[in-house]
Amino acid sequence: MIWQRDVRRLWPEAATLLRLVAAGVAGTTPGPEPIHQQMARAWKVPADKADILRAAMVLLADHESNASAFTVRVIASTGASLAACLLGGLGALSGPLHGGTTSLVEILFDEVARAGDANAVIEERLRRGDRLPGFGHQLYPGGDPRADALMALLPADPVRDALLSAMSAIGERQPNIDFALVAACRLLHLPPGSALGLFAVGRTVGWIAHALEQQQTGSLIRPRTRYVGAEPED
Repeated sequence: MIWQRDVRRLWPEAATLLRLVAAGVAGTTPGPEPIHQQMARAWKVPADKADILRAAMVLLADHESNASAFTVRVIASTGASLAACLLGGLGALSGPLHGGTTSLVEILFDEVARAGDANAVIEERLRRGDRLPGFGHQLYPGGDPRADALMALLPADPVRDALLSAMSAIGERQPNIDFALVAACRLLHLPPGSALGLFAVGRTVGWIAHALEQQQTGSLIRPRTRYVGAEPED
């Protein structure tokens, strides 16, 4: 995409990129229908549950200057194409401390499903000093409102509810959006990795907005660093 145009002329191309990302995630070809319906059809999600996909992507569309959004802004500030900006956002999102956490949550769900005892799985993980992905968020000490909104749309699920009960028993650790997203994907019988894919499609909307806004400033993001020397060895 060429930036040097009125931003309104960029919107159709931005929408095309969004449809390409969605089609790539769902393993289909872009079409004219709403994105959540296109993905639901590709994943064979019942029509009456397709809105769960839409709700998840809306809740994930933007989240301030997180790592991937900042990455997108830095790339946009160089004048690189919007496609390049989105590739940078995807790279940042894949990290296990960002959207890649969903893969770790999937593993936790699988462990509980195999063991049939959420309390035992959590206790073993704590004993080993392992992470408990899908719980807690530094911005939401009282609970992630995005997770609450998404899980309110989901019916009861034995594995999810057992995990929530086991975590509640060890203290105030509230589920975050990664947990809710994996719970939704399991309910809809989506393939492994689909939670990260949904995250990416939803956040693509926010990345596009960040990139277009940054491009309008016409300035390069250039943080400075200060060399302070190396610690002397003993």
